[in-house]
Amino acid sequence: MKAVWMIIRWVVGLLFIFSGLVKANDPLGLSYKMQEFFEVWNLHQFNEYTLALSIAMIGFEIIAGVAVIVGWQMRLFSWLLLLLIVFFTFLTGYAVISGKIKECGCFGNCIPLTAMQSFIKDLVLTGLILLLFSQRNKFKPLLSTMNNVLVLFFSAVFSFSFMWYTLLHLPVVDCLPYKEGINILGGMKIPPGAKPDSTVITFVYKNKGKEIEFTADKFPEDFNDTTYEFVRRYDKLIRQGDAVPAIKDFSLTNQQGQPATETILNAEGYKVFFFLRENYNQGDWIPKAEKLIYESSHQGGIPGVLITSVPLQELYEKPPGLFYQVAPFTCDATAIKTAARANPTIFLMNKDTIVKKWSYADIDDAIRTIRKIYKQY
Repeated sequence: MKAVWMIIRWVVGLLFIFSGLVKANDPLGLSYKMQEFFEVWNLHQFNEYTLALSIAMIGFEIIAGVAVIVGWQMRLFSWLLLLLIVFFTFLTGYAVISGKIKECGCFGNCIPLTAMQSFIKDLVLTGLILLLFSQRNKFKPLLSTMNNVLVLFFSAVFSFSFMWYTLLHLPVVDCLPYKEGINILGGMKIPPGAKPDSTVITFVYKNKGKEIEFTADKFPEDFNDTTYEFVRRYDKLIRQGDAVPAIKDFSLTNQQGQPATETILNAEGYKVFFFLRENYNQGDWIPKAEKLIYESSHQGGIPGVLITSVPLQELYEKPPGLFYQVAPFTCDATAIKTAARANPTIFLMNKDTIVKKWSYADIDDAIRTIRKIYKQY
């Protein structure tokens, strides 16, 4: 029986560690998913705290998973895990019932699960944690107290250091639609063989004070225009399809408010994209970026393009010199958040293909790479 309990501990612990590590690769992704829930619940005031909540939750998942495996403070961690999994199950259950959240982000962008898949996973995990909870007073630590504390300490140091690295730079494993090698225009098309949504035309009429719904092929036997009052008509979803492009809402608009997406992406040759959101990080990357743009455009014919969700008028009120050297285009904030996890992020493009991407913190590497390209020509 001891072996069974040990297996359950390892399964629960490894699941939490794995879930935490996948999300630690992209803490902003979990932060945006939290904002999605807050938007649905009209709790917009919590949006500015989601990154801190994301970091805390991810760190706890990893530390709690390690604690369960080594059996340290099982009375405390069994309670904490039970409360956490009940909370997760509530979230995924709400997503399933409401239909307002399609993916819950349990394993980040690398392993997307539907709301139903996440809910079933949480139900199974709840059962396993309840088993551990029932035996919480009987588990003995695998290591001495000092060694257990050291293991958890270094687990915490690794977790938060890893998240700090991915936030400062970019995700170590890029599972986003805008990863290197991706053709943006191709990603904006519906994948071949994808199944569209299956819908049926549904009518709503009022008869004797009651609203009645029926489809075009199932009109009521007593239907006539004098007793039935038309209310509305809509397409009712029968089966969810998968005809959704990987890249959505990527639309560039120039200073005159005209669409420029295909013009920019179809332009032959290399170009450098600078993605910029509100509250962008200031620092020595700005003069380096100015130098990069000047060199690449004047010596290598590689133009710079600024893609931002910040109103252009606001940028021009306090502009770094960089913005006078690039063509500015506005884009949807959600699309920029997906494309550029760091603020700002630099893309090296060849026509509409992403060749390389860097955080502003890695601009020295960007300069070296781009210099090698234009010096070849």
